[in-house]
Amino acid sequence: MKIAQALKEKNIAEYLLYMWQVEDLIRANGCDIDRLKANVISRFPEEERPALEEWYANLCNMMRAEGVTERGHLQINCNVILNLTELHGALLASTKYPFYNAAYFKALPFIVELRQRNGHKEEPELETCFEALYGVLLLRLQKKEISAGTAKAMEAISSFVSLLANYYDKDRKGELKLDD
Repeated sequence: MKIAQALKEKNIAEYLLYMWQVEDLIRANGCDIDRLKANVISRFPEEERPALEEWYANLCNMMRAEGVTERGHLQINCNVILNLTELHGALLASTKYPFYNAAYFKALPFIVELRQRNGHKEEPELETCFEALYGVLLLRLQKKEISAGTAKAMEAISSFVSLLANYYDKDRKGELKLDD
């Protein structure tokens, strides 16, 4: 819970990837708070456990209510993608951010290829980016090899998403000027 709050303040992209990992952790425990207590919450210091239990229980309830216990993402996480997509469009439309446009167009061929490969041609581009980043995160956690082509694609996508996350933070602080 504290990790999620800190990441949300510091880096929205890392926050979203973390929350997707939390969703998978909840799924791996059958969306069952007792299993989560035994397998996850029990590893934390005693004083943190009540707040964690409440947080995980709320997320379990939300996942059941939203029908994402098997797959998909909580609406709160989908809203992050929507907010980032809105900012992405505004940044592309502005002439003040040529480096952002360059990062996007460098990543775009990889995004298009990934969308064709996974058959989700209609999904938002940013969702494709986050799915790719999350997939590589899972591969690394499993200590599996990442091909040179995948590494190259992830470098471009990661740079693009990182730049977007930085602009998101500036926008949240009122420091981003999109008007020409």
